[in-house]
Amino acid sequence: MSKLLTHRRAPVWRHTALAVALSMGLAGIVHGQSNASGSIFGRADDNAATVHVENLDTGLARDVQVDSSGRYRAVALPIGRYRVSLVKDGKTVDTRDNVQVVVGTGQEISFTAAANAKNLEGIQVTANALPAIDVSSVDSRTVMTAEQLQKLPVLNNVNAAALLAPGTTAGDSRYGNSISMGGASAAENQYYINGFPVTNPLTGLGFTSLPFDAIDQEQVFTGGYGAEYGRSTGGVVNIITKHGSNSWKAGADVQWTPAALKANQRYIYYPVGSGRSTDGKVYFRPNENSTNTLYGAYISGPLVKDKLFFYGSGELTRNTGLAQFGINNGTNGNSTKTTTDTNKVTRWLTKVDWNITDSHILEFTGMGETNIQDTSIYNYNYNTNTVGTLKGTEHQKNTGTANTSVGGTVYVGKYTGYITDDLVISALYGKSTSDHVDTVAGSAGVVCPNITDSRSVPTRVSCAPVGGNLLAPGANDETKALRFDISYHIGSHSLRAGIDNQTINSFSGRATQGGALWTYYDATDDFSTVPGMNVPAGATEVAQRTIFSAAGKVKVEQEAQFIEDRWQISDRWLLQVGLRNEQFKNFNTDGVVFVKQRHQLAPRIGATWDVMGDSSLKVYANAGRYHLAVPANVAIRGAGPQRFENQYFTYSGVDPVTNAPINPTPISSVFYANGANGEAPDPKTLAKHGLSAYYQDEYIAGADWQFAPNWTTGAKVIYRNLKSIIDDFCDARAFLAHEQAAGTPITNPAFTNWQTDGAPCLLFNPGEGGTFTIDHDGNGTLKDITLTADELGFPKLKRKYYAVNLYLEHQFDQKWYARFEYTWSHSYGNSEGLLLSDIGQIDPSVTQTWDFPEIMIGATGNLPNDRRHQLKSYGYYQVTPEWLVGGVLLVSSGRPKNCMGIYPSDPYQYGSSYFYCNGAVATRGSQGTLPWTYQLNLSTEWRPAWADHKLAISADVFNVFNQQRAQNRVETYQLGSGAISPNYGRILSYSAPRSVRLSARYDFTL
Repeated sequence: MSKLLTHRRAPVWRHTALAVALSMGLAGIVHGQSNASGSIFGRADDNAATVHVENLDTGLARDVQVDSSGRYRAVALPIGRYRVSLVKDGKTVDTRDNVQVVVGTGQEISFTAAANAKNLEGIQVTANALPAIDVSSVDSRTVMTAEQLQKLPVLNNVNAAALLAPGTTAGDSRYGNSISMGGASAAENQYYINGFPVTNPLTGLGFTSLPFDAIDQEQVFTGGYGAEYGRSTGGVVNIITKHGSNSWKAGADVQWTPAALKANQRYIYYPVGSGRSTDGKVYFRPNENSTNTLYGAYISGPLVKDKLFFYGSGELTRNTGLAQFGINNGTNGNSTKTTTDTNKVTRWLTKVDWNITDSHILEFTGMGETNIQDTSIYNYNYNTNTVGTLKGTEHQKNTGTANTSVGGTVYVGKYTGYITDDLVISALYGKSTSDHVDTVAGSAGVVCPNITDSRSVPTRVSCAPVGGNLLAPGANDETKALRFDISYHIGSHSLRAGIDNQTINSFSGRATQGGALWTYYDATDDFSTVPGMNVPAGATEVAQRTIFSAAGKVKVEQEAQFIEDRWQISDRWLLQVGLRNEQFKNFNTDGVVFVKQRHQLAPRIGATWDVMGDSSLKVYANAGRYHLAVPANVAIRGAGPQRFENQYFTYSGVDPVTNAPINPTPISSVFYANGANGEAPDPKTLAKHGLSAYYQDEYIAGADWQFAPNWTTGAKVIYRNLKSIIDDFCDARAFLAHEQAAGTPITNPAFTNWQTDGAPCLLFNPGEGGTFTIDHDGNGTLKDITLTADELGFPKLKRKYYAVNLYLEHQFDQKWYARFEYTWSHSYGNSEGLLLSDIGQIDPSVTQTWDFPEIMIGATGNLPNDRRHQLKSYGYYQVTPEWLVGGVLLVSSGRPKNCMGIYPSDPYQYGSSYFYCNGAVATRGSQGTLPWTYQLNLSTEWRPAWADHKLAISADVFNVFNQQRAQNRVETYQLGSGAISPNYGRILSYSAPRSVRLSARYDFTL
């Protein structure tokens, strides 16, 4: 039976063709292991033999008995290089050396007559000896190893590597460095590091990252994943970090991307055609080129040989010389220029592995990321190209575009126990915390309130360098995660079950900059509607103070249980059946549940057929349901307290720096706009009763064929159908009509005054009816009202994704490696999902998409993440032992274009928000597409023999031909007046210009 062994020796690293070949992104599925390990399985002619599996770097080993059917399996193996030996009567009969265990993957190593006929005996194994196809896989994944990431010209971020996987595309630039997977919105993905979830807990956009060099393997799921994964209707990115071994190793690297070698960014212009004076003028001057420098280092080795291992890595990235320009108003040219005083990202990671005994392993991961940016903001004039006086400064920590730079610290502990040959258990617990800061000060270093001067002769302006509301002080996120997995093998079945729980706490929101907005009025203005207003005699002016805040601490509890059976029906047929049960609870800022979903069942089923019985031809299929939780931000946006406090004052003077009133004296009562008095709304009135979960059904079928030594090809088809989502609607008319017909008219002004004040927003399942609780009279009298789908008036939800993927891969043969991917896909429907890229709205699950029925007219069409054609190719060539060249080619068709104008019936005055232009419905995506994008990256690396190949000097050129193509544009067609907007069709962003990265790296053994 199985026993974990610890051998007191430290094998020496040997670069063999097999080790490289097995690391080239092999696909597979776990044989009962977690999302941070892999497995080795296979067959042997002698069922009385034992298979000995030994990690070449740590000495960790297992002995697995061949069962009566001639099969064996070693599950939950830490990733790394292994020696696999067939042992009988204490003697080694056959051996496979340098077998690379890839995360989540089953590697087949067989000791049969058929296998030996393919020259697998002994340790003299060639690159094409092992199958390039994993017949145990039923999902769609790409695995990038550390070796590939180092040899390919990709940027140093997780999503840049993920974009090499089929079916992935860059998200809207207004969502930062985000990606769309399988046609879903960019907020529907999940990210894991060593099994712990690091996705932005508030919105799902962004994640806590790690030193790029610390990545051992990056696994990208684009469909068909098993029951262990949930909370995603896009894709999953699972990262396993490097770890220590029995050899002390260290290294350092410097990467320099100089401004002098960057191409200039394209200018952005006002479009021509509005008939306004701004036509054709510069709208936005591109940022001045900056120099990016990265410093990295690592050290790893045994604290106690064969027992306790350490790995540590750190990375500091600095961006210097960055200057950003504001918008040109097209008239007097006044704008801003923002220079960056500090722009740095610090990342670190520590990994400790402890082999306590032969059968018990403990792992600890600690990591952190801090994003700091300090800027100075100056006046700038486009007409004269001159920089004026300092307006102020801004300090940001862990924010970034759309708050996607999550940052924070993460600590994770994991235990794995090999109880018997057939029973393995693992438990994981971790916690992440992150704080977010955005503070602004005027040129004098003081905090500036917002100022509006509405007097007949206005002269006062705010000293604040930026306008609007800012991130609420004290913003922070906390995620706690607990996993427990148990795997058991019996007969031809490999059973697995577990729990997967997360608790998220977030404090976030927006608040008035400087504490208040002061609006100045002439004392002779009409204040008759202001409660308690009494303008003193002799007063010449008054000021209104407005305090706005929409912030609070919210909580989300996500629990799941899963069970899965992998049934080896025969030598050639494998069936995988799983079931995941999800539960979600969303709490408002008072700690009260306002959304609760239980027993959200997600069945998963998949099958593979090893057609020839030798892993050379595989046919597979899978189907599954995938759920998504309501994001935490919904509680802040719709279920949290909003304070919209107003009061009028006289004052003794005006501060000469801030323009705020001095010694303000109240002359009115405190009153609240829209009843927003800082109290959270009654949670019963926020959502449909029995709210259905957000879920998607998916179907995949495909085949992989190794048609020649080192050559593999394959094809698959994918169909995704989003069946249910959660969003809000803000329409009072259905409630008013229903109650009027019932003879019990609603008297609550929040509903009856909808034409002037809008209406309350409630969460629902778009396209479906439901029962809602509302305040009927505005005095707290609650009533349940059931509305049919017809009464609500919305169309059925639709988001469908169709894809065909073809690939051709050449395994590394000690000379070259290449992979070619082509994907045809179509993302079609009336909802993108959690986000609304049409206008760049960053309110997951509470977008304006479903606010009222009229806004859905013409909304069905090609969705923002539709890229009909994608070609991806990457690889490298070992020219000599000293010289390596690599390349990445990414080609994609353009994004669909929309025209969004003012509908003749605009009940809630949303303006240019409808798919309606030039007097007719202009359906979504009907305006053609943006241009195709092309990007070619090339790299070369020199490892001189005189430095024992430990020194690497490299150069990477990104976007070689400087193809700066439009990524998105302004879709709103009209101004509020109905005139054509001068910004309609204006490009929002272009792809990054050409840049050159120069690097030096040195790795050595201590």
